[in-house]
Amino acid sequence: MRKPLRACLLAAGVAVAGLGCVTVSQGGAGYARSSALPAPPDPADNPTTPEKAALGKQLFFDPRLSGDGSMACQGCHYRHLGWTDGLPLSRKVGGGMNTRHTPSVYNTGYYTSWYWDGRAKTLEGQITAAWKAQIGADPVKAAAVIAAVPGYQAGFQKVFGAAPDADNIPKALAAFLRTLNSGEAPWDRHVAGDTTAVSADAVAGHELFVGKAGCAACHTPPLYSDTLFHNVGLEAGKTNPDPGRQAVTKDAKDLSAFKTPSLRSVGIAGPYFHDGSVGSLEGAVRYMASGGKADANKSGLLIDRKLSEKEIGQLVAFLNTLTSDERFTAPILP
Repeated sequence: MRKPLRACLLAAGVAVAGLGCVTVSQGGAGYARSSALPAPPDPADNPTTPEKAALGKQLFFDPRLSGDGSMACQGCHYRHLGWTDGLPLSRKVGGGMNTRHTPSVYNTGYYTSWYWDGRAKTLEGQITAAWKAQIGADPVKAAAVIAAVPGYQAGFQKVFGAAPDADNIPKALAAFLRTLNSGEAPWDRHVAGDTTAVSADAVAGHELFVGKAGCAACHTPPLYSDTLFHNVGLEAGKTNPDPGRQAVTKDAKDLSAFKTPSLRSVGIAGPYFHDGSVGSLEGAVRYMASGGKADANKSGLLIDRKLSEKEIGQLVAFLNTLTSDERFTAPILP
């Protein structure tokens, strides 16, 4: 008999408490979601409901939300690419490029700050900032375009009791993003007692992950992120290094520190790191296991773990078992 996943996670020493594994109200009765993680908490002023999330899903795929009507939020976030875009650096409306890699929106509801440097304090705030900077919109003008669509007008009146505007559009989008959570991956099935779910190499890779390789110090299960900021040496030697978290805190110790990404579905989410500088998962594992580049401000957790070729392969095998396969269909736009 398979044991309930939460019980197995607790038995395995998984840090579910850090995610608030107590029962969390999300959308009230009838809001169903299947996930390897407990439901992310909703802010008091924006509870998730199926209707609100459905509106957000439509908006996420709608290029009319952008400044010139050419680019949807989804243009940088694809399900089959782990809700990233597969590019080293993210694109802007009009063809411009950013200086950082597109972060995944997978499991984004579990974070307490957003962007690689954590400058956004709410998911709704991050969405508003990206609405302006990434897809080039004036939120008031873009909201007027959305409000002129009868289907959106009816949907927003039903959900918010008001027309689409610059405040409730980000709320609808945030509600949708809080539903983009990992389903049960092969490793979760293994933890729950399925002895056929993963390979022996993956099991050995997990032992390395929590032991010799030291990965779990920052990539804490079950989210596989501590949601904190670390310098892993990638900016060392650059002419104009990215200040990372320091730009937010103004603290020298945060120079070139970036938020730990979740490793859920990491196997399909390359290229890797905040600068998209490593193209393969194996390359990313090699970089981290080697201790990275020399940098006076680098995290002390990053040291040469002296892994063999076989151990590198086993770590990669384990990480690939964290990829889940949720059913997802694009919405019909009004």
